[in-house]
Amino acid sequence: MIKKIALLGSTGSIGTQTLQVAAEHPERFRIEALAAGTNTALLLEQVRLFKPSKVSVATREAAETLKTEVPAGTQVFYGEEGLIEIAAGTDADTLVTAVTGSMGLPATLAAIDEGKTIALANKETLVTAGHLVMSRAERKNVSILPVDSEHSAIFQCLNGEPKDRLLGITLTASGGSFRHLSRQELESVTVEDALKHPNWSMGAKITIDSATMVNKGLEVIEAHWLFGLSYDKIGVLLHPESIIHSFVEFEDTSIIAQLGNPDMRVPIQYALTYPDRIPLQANRLSLAQIGKLNFREMDFDRFPCLRMAYECGKIGGTAPTVFNAANEVAVARFLRREISFLQIEDILAQVVGRHKAEMNPDLETIREADAWARRIAAE
Repeated sequence: MIKKIALLGSTGSIGTQTLQVAAEHPERFRIEALAAGTNTALLLEQVRLFKPSKVSVATREAAETLKTEVPAGTQVFYGEEGLIEIAAGTDADTLVTAVTGSMGLPATLAAIDEGKTIALANKETLVTAGHLVMSRAERKNVSILPVDSEHSAIFQCLNGEPKDRLLGITLTASGGSFRHLSRQELESVTVEDALKHPNWSMGAKITIDSATMVNKGLEVIEAHWLFGLSYDKIGVLLHPESIIHSFVEFEDTSIIAQLGNPDMRVPIQYALTYPDRIPLQANRLSLAQIGKLNFREMDFDRFPCLRMAYECGKIGGTAPTVFNAANEVAVARFLRREISFLQIEDILAQVVGRHKAEMNPDLETIREADAWARRIAAE
């Protein structure tokens, strides 16, 4: 049976790799709908190759241009309504949500309402509104399958295991572009330096988040919602090689880990084929060739953004929303060279410090907190 896929964020790093997986197995997957931001040239290539029934772009202008180029029979949408149409308005079985930032939330909720399986690569959706997403998924009996390599690893390690015998989980962190630099050395790093991730090929925003360790903080909050764990059961360990993607520990002291070369197509494909596994044209892991793996305790003084993420997660309510929104603005300002690298964490600390969290927020309250944080972070 062919699985029909709708994809949000088709021109980004996760999106393009999702399409590689789909192209490798045309007998298993059909791309039903695509949404992208402003890279209409690449989107058009994707449309001509996969022939989706619907596509969406960020703006009305881009949509008008695209309409003249797409094959007959392909409908074109734009903006937030376009994302929702791609997510929920086709007969796709699975939504892969790979847009960056909190813009994916309304579309994900709409897809859940339509009973679609969610392959989640957009961690901000759970960070911003985990309580809404998970409760709605439970009501609609919808599966949320993680695409992040760390959460996919935990998901695989827990498969078939008794959750009540779990002591805790540990997310591994590469440490990002600056893992060997001191706080003093960080004062002079450039945008170009920050974008050179040692292990993974990712988009600009997530690569910066990896260097500040915000990305790991967002993953901690996401893990809290995905696996229903308290924050004291979620650890982070520095592991520069990114071979052990994460691991779980049980009461009998057994530790189960998931290993593999750094290749995002592996967790993407697993989310699309679960509970099955199918071949993937990729390099196999050779532990003999690697020789040794290294680990270090997490230093929260060296990576204060991770500490802030834990604190916001424990507070709950709108605190993680504000943390995420302020970070999105701060990273964008760094990429535009308006602020230095270390000012990202300064902005985060100031915005989070000024926010009074509201508990159990509805979607409108979340939007208001998000907008407030963005405004303050931009100042």
